[in-house]
Amino acid sequence: MKQEFGNDINQALKVLQQGGMIIYPTDTIWGIGCDATNATAVEKVFTVKKRTGQKAMIVLMPDVSWLPSYVKHIPEVAYQLIEVADKPLTLVLEGAFNLASNLVAPDGSIAVRIVHDSFCQALLERFGKPLVSTSANFSGEPAPAVFRDIEPRLLAMVDYVVGWRQNDNTPGEPSSIIRLGPGGEVKILRP
Repeated sequence: MKQEFGNDINQALKVLQQGGMIIYPTDTIWGIGCDATNATAVEKVFTVKKRTGQKAMIVLMPDVSWLPSYVKHIPEVAYQLIEVADKPLTLVLEGAFNLASNLVAPDGSIAVRIVHDSFCQALLERFGKPLVSTSANFSGEPAPAVFRDIEPRLLAMVDYVVGWRQNDNTPGEPSSIIRLGPGGEVKILRP
């Protein structure tokens, strides 16, 4: 694990293991995260964001090898898209399982992103389970491009705020989103 993450990984792990919420930097924008297998933790995120359960949240994984443990239908094109993507890519895949039921869409799909951010990868690998990632803002408000854009009221509502990259002023951008059918059908939801 990288030394520069300081104590952030250990503190975030403690909170996640207890079903708490964190605000953390991802490979896109700052996100609110929790254990993606814990329905109570997921419900807390919906409540804090003032968001209905109908609006899906993304699940982060550190490596494609995790996909078969959480998604039943992974068309071959999914692996190809992940390999060639030149920016963060979220795939909506069918047949989610082993995840919190309130995280899975009514049609059984889940939005998944394989992260390339070193902090996220280290946190996920140490935690051993996928994490929820949803923008660190209240529902309907603009997503934070940098840490200082996060509403102080929101920061006070989570259990831990990661210090890593708080001073980074490089604006983050949301990922592309592509929905894949079980037969490999491609539908671009956000370029």
